[in-house]
Amino acid sequence: MEATTLQRSLTNRTILIVDDEEPIRKLLSALLERHGYTCLTAADAREARAKLGEQEVAIVLCDVNMPGESGMDLVRHILQNDPTVAAIMVTGLDSPVLANAALEMGAFGYIIKPFETNEVLINVSNALRRRRLEVENRAHCTNLEHMVRTRTIALQQALEWLERSEKELRLSREETIQRLAIAAEFRDRSTAKHIQRMSRYCELLARRYGLPDEQCDLIRTASPMHDIGKIGTPDHVLLKPGKFTPEEFNVITQHAEIGYRILSGSDAELLKVAAVIAWTHHERFDGTGYPRGLKGSSIPLEGRIAAIADSFDALTTQRVYKPAFAIDHAVDLMRQHRGGHFDPELLDVFFNSMEDILRIQKEYPDASGSATVTFNESPI
Repeated sequence: MEATTLQRSLTNRTILIVDDEEPIRKLLSALLERHGYTCLTAADAREARAKLGEQEVAIVLCDVNMPGESGMDLVRHILQNDPTVAAIMVTGLDSPVLANAALEMGAFGYIIKPFETNEVLINVSNALRRRRLEVENRAHCTNLEHMVRTRTIALQQALEWLERSEKELRLSREETIQRLAIAAEFRDRSTAKHIQRMSRYCELLARRYGLPDEQCDLIRTASPMHDIGKIGTPDHVLLKPGKFTPEEFNVITQHAEIGYRILSGSDAELLKVAAVIAWTHHERFDGTGYPRGLKGSSIPLEGRIAAIADSFDALTTQRVYKPAFAIDHAVDLMRQHRGGHFDPELLDVFFNSMEDILRIQKEYPDASGSATVTFNESPI
């Protein structure tokens, strides 16, 4: 969505009132216009469709029972054709079944006649606020898709908005993150298995550390985006099989900043966490990491968790410049950097969870004989 179109959509305060009773239309129109809204009115579904074809509206206040096409059918048609419209159903029937059907269909509110002034104003205000969040989130996802599309066809359907229910929205959100992460890794022939292992290591460590379930779910869903900044790394550096020059290593380190810039600026909590992980998963507990040289607890907890999970997976899987290290050897190497590279308390929790770590590794193995090409910097 272009910036001017997005701004116009976010500032739109036009409301279409659809009701077969003229007094209701006049009452709602007068009430809302006194509070700064622009109102259009329609007596039935046919007239409402005509008004929608002439002018963009932010909200539809629609009666449920009308002659001809019902308000439910009209709103269903509107949302299918323009999901950015916020719908509020108005009815004289106080029915939980009808109310649930309206909300499941995608309506933002349900007002029962006779209504109070504050009830109408609160419903309209909440609908506008939710609409703004959805429009912004759609715009942000579309921008991400555009940025990555030139790199891989894996994003063609990655940012589709699925059903509005909370469960389906979460599944859609996780699929989008997985596809974006795979697209970023595709240039250096990594597989989705690394992304899946790493995200589940992060979730397991977060849970064993005692974080709330909601935060653990966010970390699992956001962590696959840790290397999304690689889309900004030139191929001749990213795919170089030999040792980096200092100049090339400086280019490599920029992927953390690039990833942060791609993901930051959203109101969505998921993208905020993903931005933090992308920015901080190469910081080291002793302050010798990059890009900002953060130290100790000044490194966000999500970044400290991702650093352990990412390093363990790098050590225990094959690369073109090394074989996969045995688990014991990898653990010994990481233990040598306890308190240096890694948060010591988190590292202890990770090692104490090794039975489940190995279960995850077994569940998401790389293809036999495959060699993953990644940054040829040391994983420790």
